[in-house]
Amino acid sequence: MTFDPTLAAFRFGTGLSPHYAPPESIEAILADVAGLDLMAKEHPVPLFSTVSPNPADMVRANRARADARGTQGYDAAEAYRVQLNGQARLRKVHNLGAEVARMVDAPVGFRERLVAFWADHFTVTARNGAMGHYVTPYIEETIRPNISGRFEEMLISVVTHPMMLTYLQQGQSIGPNSTQGLRQKKGLNENLAREVLELHTLGVDGPYTQTDVTEFAELLTGLYYHRVNGFDYIPTRAEPGAETILGVTYSDDASLETVRAGLHGLARHPATSAHLANKLVVHFVSGRPDAGLVAAVTEALFDGTLLDAYAALLSHPAAWTQTRDKVRTPQEYIAAGMRALGVSGDTLASATIRHIQSNIEAPMRVMGQPWQRPIGPDGWPEDPAAWIIPQAVAGRISWAMRAPTRLLDTLPDPREFVATALGPNADAAVGFAAGAAETRADGIGVVLASAAFQRR
Repeated sequence: MTFDPTLAAFRFGTGLSPHYAPPESIEAILADVAGLDLMAKEHPVPLFSTVSPNPADMVRANRARADARGTQGYDAAEAYRVQLNGQARLRKVHNLGAEVARMVDAPVGFRERLVAFWADHFTVTARNGAMGHYVTPYIEETIRPNISGRFEEMLISVVTHPMMLTYLQQGQSIGPNSTQGLRQKKGLNENLAREVLELHTLGVDGPYTQTDVTEFAELLTGLYYHRVNGFDYIPTRAEPGAETILGVTYSDDASLETVRAGLHGLARHPATSAHLANKLVVHFVSGRPDAGLVAAVTEALFDGTLLDAYAALLSHPAAWTQTRDKVRTPQEYIAAGMRALGVSGDTLASATIRHIQSNIEAPMRVMGQPWQRPIGPDGWPEDPAAWIIPQAVAGRISWAMRAPTRLLDTLPDPREFVATALGPNADAAVGFAAGAAETRADGIGVVLASAAFQRR
């Protein structure tokens, strides 16, 4: 099994496009990740540190309304709070438009797929509606800059980020024997420690015990985020003394450096490399991962960078099996459909809120993937069966039949679109059905609704 440009566009990219040729080699795919991040520049989204309205703005607005209750200034304070909430909702929808625009415009698309993979691996969701526009900036700040470096750099960036600390309620975790713990009679919250061990590093079957979870939770005490004052490490919240995790004892100095050392140790553990390698192979290639492929990625990941792991993944013959048993997620499906139709990313980035909601956000929800709202911290399912259920399939068919006419003034000839969307060796049955359709819209819909288009 060898490299195939069409398969590469489906399996490792964001789909075929009339504007971009499929990648010509494995080296071209890797160069896309190692090179300049052109899509981030072309379709920018704010960082968490620069997003507006920011958490401090929201806190102050809520406080001002509370303070003004029963006074003449209440209506003005409430109007300002409502204004900020409206800005937050607009920012969230524009973030979705920018994400899909990047997938549509990316010449190769592997970087966008990797960002989505790691964002799902390090899932966070907003604690309330007013925080919804912070998720994309979190991804932009922690995931995107670190997709080709060492895994530990991404891990440290994620675990110490305000969104992860808020999502897993790290602010409720105080060392029982710390200054604040003794005074307030507070204790540990193991959420963050458990998810880092179980989901982010070693895996659910990893070589850790409840004692490791507790010790790691103690090591993480001190990490804190205040919505007005920002991120901080507060030693008076940290459990005193050294912690031992997986047989390694870390400094009894309660500091951010000690936290980083603990995360470094987990990132470099062999079980972490094996867990991440398996996830990469399952996500990109098959739910029945080839043992040799997983081993090759594991070795590369343990000894090197994430870019080395991707090179091992792409260079292994098992990565190019022609059997496509993975199903595009709703967001991947919609982006690939727009890409095949030749929709411009600039059009999406500048689209109205209603356009993004009706053509992307609402259809994703119907297809079973409410944007940035997975059920739990383990992210979206990898099993194709989870996406191929009656309501979700009906949503895909509806989008395929209706969306193209809303996205383009003039639809392409369905007979030509078959090759554009599916490649030169497209299924003859799909080509026949598309060509026999009564209208162009029906023919385009047949192609986009086909199993050949939905699988990767």
